[in-house]
Amino acid sequence: MDVVYSPYDPVVNDDPYPVYTWLRTQAPLHHNPDLGFWALSRHADVSAALADSALLSSDHGPLLDPGASGPHARTFLSFVAMDPPEHTRMRATVSRAFTPRRVAALEPMIRQIARGHIRAAVERGTFDFARDIAAKLPLDVISELLGVPPADRADVRRRSDALLRYDPNGLMVEDGIKGMLALGDYYRSIVDERRAAPRDDLVSVLVADEELSDDDIVAFLFLLVGAGAETTTHLLTAAWYWAWRNPAQRAAAFSGAITPWVEESLRYDTPVPGVARRLTRDTDWYGTTVPKDAKVWLLVGSANRDESVFPDPDVYDLDRDTSKAISFGVGRHYCLGGPLARLEARVALEELTKAVAPGYDIDEAGIERTAHGNVRGMVHLPTSVKPG
Repeated sequence: MDVVYSPYDPVVNDDPYPVYTWLRTQAPLHHNPDLGFWALSRHADVSAALADSALLSSDHGPLLDPGASGPHARTFLSFVAMDPPEHTRMRATVSRAFTPRRVAALEPMIRQIARGHIRAAVERGTFDFARDIAAKLPLDVISELLGVPPADRADVRRRSDALLRYDPNGLMVEDGIKGMLALGDYYRSIVDERRAAPRDDLVSVLVADEELSDDDIVAFLFLLVGAGAETTTHLLTAAWYWAWRNPAQRAAAFSGAITPWVEESLRYDTPVPGVARRLTRDTDWYGTTVPKDAKVWLLVGSANRDESVFPDPDVYDLDRDTSKAISFGVGRHYCLGGPLARLEARVALEELTKAVAPGYDIDEAGIERTAHGNVRGMVHLPTSVKPG
């Protein structure tokens, strides 16, 4: 079996895990010359690489797409496209708005939003879980944090979706470029409004910090809406789908094992399967010298299925130990929004298990997955439910 792995291959994207297994066992360092990256796939290599910002720089951003990577990546990706000391300063400033106390205080608001979307879906009986619940909840939560008016949210969601559309060569499609420009203008208008008249929202907290420029804040808003909403959406679709595929695990989930349901879904079908880094010096891996400035693709999704760390990794098991999963990264770039994503997923799944009978059904023929290398999940997940 000779494999040239591409995260943009639709066949691979539908089920990348057999390819990941082959990479771990046969090609733990893999080169794709057409897309110009080297991939690491074993848990030990990926976790060590994520933690070593001196060897593997984030200054070109975490994306493979040539149009969204490179020295300009920080324009739209904020501090995830920076190294120390800039990263340290920016992350410390922004993290003041994401303290454990602030995140925990969001639970009543999140629960109210989740209940509203779930109630509307359950009343219909048949609905698209991805569109009607999983995509709406995290973007509405972030919109509440930012003070985005309800009338603007559908347009923000549409433009955010366009940012994650790529062609088979990993290039952002024209709609994505247009959406990026339009969102940038919209976020700047919010920043301008908060500078003139602060409110009780996250943007007002950010504009009050004299260390942050308008460009810094707009870049962070791109990151928050694009990365924060998208990954939580795919965490929810993974949990809903894999519980359906595994009735015994679904029974455990509906009996109260909500946190294990979240954590095993993060491991089993990781929403962010890969992140890119720039190599800062010639480095040897597995007898091959990878040159300085090479793009290295760190396969988090593969690491989370590494058989040397997780026994029977291809089994979806809510009883397993997931403490070594690296779904939200490792080291200084550990996902700042991870606690918020976990909270949103826990609340949504708690509310779903209260509102829906365990015997829900999914129309597998109607499932549609993303076509983007950095995130993996479902954009359509047709579901039929009965009230619980």
